[in-house]
Amino acid sequence: MTQTFENPTHTKERYVFAANLAEVLSSGSKVVNLEQHVIALFYSDGKVYAIDNRCPHMGFPLHGSICKDGIVTCPWHYARFDLDSGGTFDSWADDVRAFPVEIRDGEIWVNLTPQVDLVTHQCQRLQDGLEQSISLVIAKSVIALDKQVDATEIFRMGLEFGAHHNKGGWSSGLTILTCMMNLLPYLDAEDKPCALYQGLSAVARDSAEAPPHFAVHPLPNSNVNANTLKNWFREFIERRDSEAAERCLVTAVRTGLSRQQIADMLFAAATDHRWLDVGHTVDFINKALEALDYVNWQGAEQVLASLVVPLTSASRMEESSSWRYPVDLVAILDDAFKQLPAALEVGSGHRSTWSAQDELTTILLGDDPQAIVDVLLNALRCGATEEQLALTVAYAAALRVARFNTNNDFGDWDTAHHPFTYANAVHQGLQRVPSLELLRGVFDGAMSVYLNRFLNVPPARIPEPKDIVENPEKLLGELPNLLDRQQQVNEAGKLVAQYLYSGGKPELLMAMLGKLMLRENRDFHVIQEIEAAFKQYYLLSKSQKAFHVLIAATRYLAAHAPTMRAQAQTYQMAYRLHKGELLFEDK
Repeated sequence: MTQTFENPTHTKERYVFAANLAEVLSSGSKVVNLEQHVIALFYSDGKVYAIDNRCPHMGFPLHGSICKDGIVTCPWHYARFDLDSGGTFDSWADDVRAFPVEIRDGEIWVNLTPQVDLVTHQCQRLQDGLEQSISLVIAKSVIALDKQVDATEIFRMGLEFGAHHNKGGWSSGLTILTCMMNLLPYLDAEDKPCALYQGLSAVARDSAEAPPHFAVHPLPNSNVNANTLKNWFREFIERRDSEAAERCLVTAVRTGLSRQQIADMLFAAATDHRWLDVGHTVDFINKALEALDYVNWQGAEQVLASLVVPLTSASRMEESSSWRYPVDLVAILDDAFKQLPAALEVGSGHRSTWSAQDELTTILLGDDPQAIVDVLLNALRCGATEEQLALTVAYAAALRVARFNTNNDFGDWDTAHHPFTYANAVHQGLQRVPSLELLRGVFDGAMSVYLNRFLNVPPARIPEPKDIVENPEKLLGELPNLLDRQQQVNEAGKLVAQYLYSGGKPELLMAMLGKLMLRENRDFHVIQEIEAAFKQYYLLSKSQKAFHVLIAATRYLAAHAPTMRAQAQTYQMAYRLHKGELLFEDK
């Protein structure tokens, strides 16, 4: 019968009888079950040790492992552990829990009181996983920290690490992490730690073997005003002078410019040129600002500095033949930009009267770039707000995906995708800072939608509200199996349309799409697409247009599924280890 001994000198410690000393001396080791713990007892060099019987790496039993010179070696992947402390000599394995032992009258007593703060330990392990880019370590840490600390704190660790440990600046990893944070409210509770794990793993992958970024100091005792700093910053970005641009940006933070003023600096520089880096640059800026909002702009200098390299190195579409020939889109846009101040002035008196979104969408999807620019300018004169124009362009870009003809080359899915996520980023940016410079991004987005018109020739048909079913939730249950097969693009779009038109709950659909996204190997563009679609769905007020956006996201996801799903397998292994399941022991 199990007995308990309270150590009189350490009242918080709880010793439990484990075994007779003679049993362990005769065999060298023994496995005992103590309450919820399965413990391996080892006798080595005249001393008894107690450690958790499961290797923390992959859960293989440690009982019977080779024990020499106070080190036990797991026979599965050869992880080595100090028997006394449980510390590992192989960081990918994690420390195994060690239990203090006392010998009393020929009996072995084991202290079950935790010897370390588990939250502190798991935060350190998460840092280790990021530094060494070990997905399993990241997964185990995130699962252990779930419900122990706020998701924002886990996110902050990844943001801080990625901003500092990647001299190439903000890239896909940090964007994926921020997208995952944005997606958390839409996901089932069981999928939220998986989303954070995938975002953090993406950051670690981007930062692997990358040199750190060493901060540039702000201008000393600077009293430069906001407008001057903005002009300097734009000029340095124009010259691709990253060090000077970063010093302006860091100075803006240090001298106390508002968040809106800093956002204005960044977006102005990003829209001084057309369609930078096929839209990624503006999206990166938007995501960095969203990331800083989550952490209340803690570490803003480092995070914002990471945007300078993407700004200075980005390709500029005025240098691209597709934006110059056979129609000079850059010249058309330059002329339109000269008319923007007057158009805004004319429309400022009747901002609440514009309601021509449908007509604008039709022209945006047409084949006349001059007509597209003209209708955008006319909408501003008629009272359309910057946000209304941006929302309409984002919807038109989503329709390119919803109507994408599957006879196109597979790589053209990304061609259709980029205008949508770009337009979404411009729209989010205009909600933050409705500036004249960022308004140019709406026109850039419209031109990118125009350039992709060939992807809808002929257009894939968007399912209509018919074939209503009484039990739409049954349809939703069919979606995972459908996406287990390749190229079920049109079928998945039809199923989701039928589900929505039959009164299915969009919230359940979005949770399912998030789950299906997470089970695939992470894909930067798929994650971007899903995150932007969810955001645009609510901005479109749950209308039929909003349904079209979810149909577009479903088709894009279906086009990129299934994959090998290695990331999900790693996460499931970590989850099973956390739950204490028997992975390798005989049942």
